[in-house]
Amino acid sequence: METEMKIEIISRKTIKPLIPTPQQLRTFRLSLLDQLCPPIYGASIFFYPSNPNEKGSITSQVLERSCCLQNSLSKTLVDFYPLAGRLKDAASIECNDQGAYFVEAQISCQLVDFLIQPDIELLSRISPISDPKSTQLTSDSILVIQLTAFSCGGIAIAICTSHKIIDASSASTFFQSWTATARGYGEVVLPELLIGGSLFPPRDLSILPKPKVNLLAEKCTTRRFVFDASKIASLKAKIASAIGQRPPTNVEIVLALIFKCAMAASMSNSGRSVTSVLSQIVNLRKRMVPPLPENSIGNLIWSFQVFSKDSEIELHELVAKMRKGLIEFCNEKANNFKGDEGFHMVSELLKEQGELMRKMDMNIYRCSSLCKFPLYETDFGWGKPIWITNYSSNYHKNLIVLLDTKGGGIEAWVTLEEPEMEIFQHSGELLEFASFNPSVFVNHGSI
Repeated sequence: METEMKIEIISRKTIKPLIPTPQQLRTFRLSLLDQLCPPIYGASIFFYPSNPNEKGSITSQVLERSCCLQNSLSKTLVDFYPLAGRLKDAASIECNDQGAYFVEAQISCQLVDFLIQPDIELLSRISPISDPKSTQLTSDSILVIQLTAFSCGGIAIAICTSHKIIDASSASTFFQSWTATARGYGEVVLPELLIGGSLFPPRDLSILPKPKVNLLAEKCTTRRFVFDASKIASLKAKIASAIGQRPPTNVEIVLALIFKCAMAASMSNSGRSVTSVLSQIVNLRKRMVPPLPENSIGNLIWSFQVFSKDSEIELHELVAKMRKGLIEFCNEKANNFKGDEGFHMVSELLKEQGELMRKMDMNIYRCSSLCKFPLYETDFGWGKPIWITNYSSNYHKNLIVLLDTKGGGIEAWVTLEEPEMEIFQHSGELLEFASFNPSVFVNHGSI
């Protein structure tokens, strides 16, 4: 597929806020949790079909959409002004209005052909952070966007935001505000920018413990698996009698199955059993007292861990462990991420992680879930996306990313070392409930 589909960069530009940022807002203070996040990009890619009822040529339709995106982005950046700035130092962003980086590209294929069986290599190339020249030019940008036009007039919009300030909830808030501005109707969600820095001020990171976790491997590979709604219902029914009164959520049951099969693949590949750790990210906003506004911007997240040494563990036991871990985290830690108390707790948690890594031989799996965020409502004025994905070329070893599908299921992107992935992707237990890289149209219908 890759040899038939060529991607060409048409233009690169910066989009600045429509109104200059006031002098008193020129320095944006990061929170401690922002400081601890790595300077990598999170990427969301939205695919939109062409509209046969629109007037004009395919070229003029794409041009009109590009202009709409650029003009509405300029307006949106007035309120989201840190996204137009540059990282100044370990504790702040300089809101200098240098702008978001905007790339226009075209690909020599039709959208329907691309979506029949998504090609991971091509998928990474419609993201601006995979283009060497764009990467060089945007190394300090907070927001990077690429609009890729297909030969049929369909488009892909890749939105890459720096993890130094944007978590999944922040990105969702930004998408909602930008799309409402582009459409010209609907509520424009304004960001709460100052909560993180005031609640959890930045600190001197040199005094914090630095756990050493090896996320790199010589050769990793990423695969896409889709669990449709009916299969998830079957999986829930399989453990219903053992799980108790409250049935597992879709995320709980899918993640438990992926974790179980990944542990089995690791043991089969190495020939030995080691402790496995599942680290799950928690959105702190709704778990603090009082809850923080959902439109709070920043990394208001932390993770909790679940341990297992038995790849033969039953699914309902894994779900119970995950549920217990989340409840304990929310009851004992979630509300303490503020002020001096929060700094002390973070220091202790990092110290515990470091000691754990030194004492034990273990496999660490990390999960980030984008489920329940309204990503399929991302309508810039030409309809909702036909497909959304979160694939990024900077995925690291043992990472699991979950997203909702348009049909009510879950899409999972799993990254493992190549020998383990070869075993994992052929797991009968996994494939009983998941499809390996199916057509986007299986649950969506046609464009």
